[in-house]
Amino acid sequence: MSAALLTAALLAGCASEADGSASSDREPARRTATPTATSTAAPTAPLPARTETPEGTLLVADFGSDTVTFVDPEKGPIASVKVGTAPYGLTVGDDGRAWVATAEGVAVVDTEKRERVDRIPYETETGPVTTGEYRGGGMGIALAPDGEHVYVGVNVPGQDGVLEVVDTRAREVTDTVPVGRRPFDVDVSKDGREVYATGHDSFDVTAVRADSLKPRRMEVAPYGTEGGLGSWLKPHYTAVRPSDGRLLLPFEGEKLVVLDPRTGEYEVEKMTADTHQHGVTVTDDGTLFAVGTGPIDPDADEGPSLTVRTKDGAERVVPLDGPHEDVAVSEDGRTAYVTGGFTRDGHWNGISVVDTEDGSVRRLPAGERPLGIAVL
Repeated sequence: MSAALLTAALLAGCASEADGSASSDREPARRTATPTATSTAAPTAPLPARTETPEGTLLVADFGSDTVTFVDPEKGPIASVKVGTAPYGLTVGDDGRAWVATAEGVAVVDTEKRERVDRIPYETETGPVTTGEYRGGGMGIALAPDGEHVYVGVNVPGQDGVLEVVDTRAREVTDTVPVGRRPFDVDVSKDGREVYATGHDSFDVTAVRADSLKPRRMEVAPYGTEGGLGSWLKPHYTAVRPSDGRLLLPFEGEKLVVLDPRTGEYEVEKMTADTHQHGVTVTDDGTLFAVGTGPIDPDADEGPSLTVRTKDGAERVVPLDGPHEDVAVSEDGRTAYVTGGFTRDGHWNGISVVDTEDGSVRRLPAGERPLGIAVL
């Protein structure tokens, strides 16, 4: 990539909530009269059936709105829930609770009832609530394996970010830890002992011990740090490799950084998509999925894509139509769902559904500028 091109890229740069549901998930007890043999009262009407969300439903964060949307993977949107301004990332626990990082706080959503049951304000001051790529508030978010804590990366415009620790029982922030700038992604080690915050604008990953909350910065800059805040060549999202706990960070469809969090050292493996990359996830068998958002230089780079990379490094690149941001994979690994929200301009309101066996793609309508995604 030429110096002139990089210079051009550097110049380009890489509302309050409506009424939601009650702030408690406790429902008032319902009482119905029990008819006796002499009663002449009309029989009590049956209670309305409880909403049930089918297994395999998709949940997406609507970065262009104040909602999360439930999406049938065959038909499209089925319901939306107001959570707070510009929701970014989300994570879902075994109990069906979704934790959503918004500009205003961490929203808690009961995915069975499809309602917001709480919103936890941040301890960190992030300025006025706004929208857009550089808005303050939560970005990456992850749940501890034991479900007792949620970790959210909070962007503080113009400053280093903060990792906030949420007690999931008390539903309150218990601790804050300094991390890198604009924490795009947060991940947790398989054993829950460490949390990793990926600092997009500081070229780093901050490892935080879950017990002591002591942070340790690890620089991740396979292209160097020239260009600073305006550089395109920075880390975005991270996946924890199940086999050995190493961190996987794709860059530009050209380089895969394999970072050892114990030492802070990394190796670089070749990638083949040749496109600017954002969202990433890895399945239990070690297959890596990396989202290509599109070219930095349309004359030299390839367009949007999804890279499917096996544990031995073999890659298949599936072309996509238009920018995309994040990805989730079905439980059987046969389908990848790629959100079209994109943090920059050029987003679209849908999901690309990719058959991981034959590479076929179909488009599915979703919410408003969908970013974070989970399969329920």
